[in-house]
Amino acid sequence: MMKIATWNVNGIRARQTQFCEWLERDRPDVVCLQELKAEPHQVPAQCAHQDYHVYWHGLRAYSGVSLHIRKGAFAIEPVFGHPAFDMEARIVQAEFGPLVLASVYVPNGGKDYAAKLAFMTALAAWAKALHGQGRELILCGDMNITRSDLDVHPKERKPGIIGQRPEERELFQSLLGEHLVDVGRALDPDNPAMFTWWAPWRNMRQRNIGWRLDYILASPAWAARAQRCPVLAEIGTSDHAPVMMTLS
Repeated sequence: MMKIATWNVNGIRARQTQFCEWLERDRPDVVCLQELKAEPHQVPAQCAHQDYHVYWHGLRAYSGVSLHIRKGAFAIEPVFGHPAFDMEARIVQAEFGPLVLASVYVPNGGKDYAAKLAFMTALAAWAKALHGQGRELILCGDMNITRSDLDVHPKERKPGIIGQRPEERELFQSLLGEHLVDVGRALDPDNPAMFTWWAPWRNMRQRNIGWRLDYILASPAWAARAQRCPVLAEIGTSDHAPVMMTLS
């Protein structure tokens, strides 16, 4: 049994206690975090759990991602790095021979929409290149795109709004191609209430009026082992909830 999880914490310093409590509760083998909003030296010491290999990749008060690999989860130790297209501390990867695990935080696009499209284009090309090399990929994170209208509450569907635009969804589909599976949706294809982000007002989270922006994408062989991939909506006070995949 293996657990792989992703969470946009919206500030690791604000969520440090909740992160530690969740880590102790669920003990994921792999954790991908996004939106750290901290440089590595600013991350609270308690967040560097001694049972995990940890790589922090962050900027002051903006963006940032991390990877946490439980020691002994894989036969070899991780080799951490970044694809060449990384910008604003948005992606970190760990290599285990032919397997690549990555935590990604796609730009929102509100300030620079062209940069978001360029990042997604590069991400898709990178994933395709890995597949072409015969490698497998598990890509987790905040994609800042809803795959379809099913991934947006009807009250939140707004034609032309960033995160729901056709060209963004086309790029997401290009990222998936034939070589990545959206595990959460594959296991629960018709669920109209599978959201991971809620606007922080009007009790949107309590009413589950949200968007699905956080995903675990995996090569078919890994996705085939997935037994569950729920949204952990009860965890934390970030505007995003964790998503955790359990593999046989």
